[in-house]
Amino acid sequence: MNPMALKPYQKIPIADCGEPLVPIPPDRFQLWDPHPYAVLGAPYGDQSPFWVRSGVLDRLLQAAQWLAQQQPGWQLAIFDAYRPLAVQQFMVDYTFAELALMEGLDPVALAQNPQHPQTQALRSRVSQFWASPSDHPATPPPHSTGAALDLTLIDAAGRLLDMGSPIDECSDRSFPDHFAPATDSQHQQFHAHRQLLRRAMAAGGFAQHAQEWWHFSWGDQLWADRTGQPLAHYGRA
Repeated sequence: MNPMALKPYQKIPIADCGEPLVPIPPDRFQLWDPHPYAVLGAPYGDQSPFWVRSGVLDRLLQAAQWLAQQQPGWQLAIFDAYRPLAVQQFMVDYTFAELALMEGLDPVALAQNPQHPQTQALRSRVSQFWASPSDHPATPPPHSTGAALDLTLIDAAGRLLDMGSPIDECSDRSFPDHFAPATDSQHQQFHAHRQLLRRAMAAGGFAQHAQEWWHFSWGDQLWADRTGQPLAHYGRA
């Protein structure tokens, strides 16, 4: 079994509509600066993590408008959007190495022994939160289509809201409804913040990743799977 196997949603056919990638306007959204993956050395070249398909931007603007109506002065903070395949591969490898080091393991030795049970176990954990950097046109990673975004909320004072776990944390705390059963007030607030983000993005028609409170998409295979659509509108950009 390949622990980085393709996910069920990647079986959905793609009929790319041909929309271009466009920049997310910094005057309408908070863009994460400096970009965390670029700081790590991710190979973006002349491409930007703050590009999306034009139709996705239209819907993102709808989500921002809904949020502003509900919470005047609040904004969507964009952590990441377009991700070239080389960056997807870089971050999969980086996350694997980080998880190995956290467990006191040698990531280089494990990577050189892909059939080792510990390697397989770590790859499975990585795969729970990171799509395979597949270069096949029928199975693109969501972020490589220009349809997916990682984002959070900023209040009217410019403060990031506490969502209960950081973006990209590989743990159950990242599941969107992890804090739903909570009884203490702080955890209830985490859930309320996540629900507000979900409602804002739903106002733009976005679908949320089942295991990542920060990940939303429109028009890709994950969106099609979550909304029951027969086709995805965007392939690899």
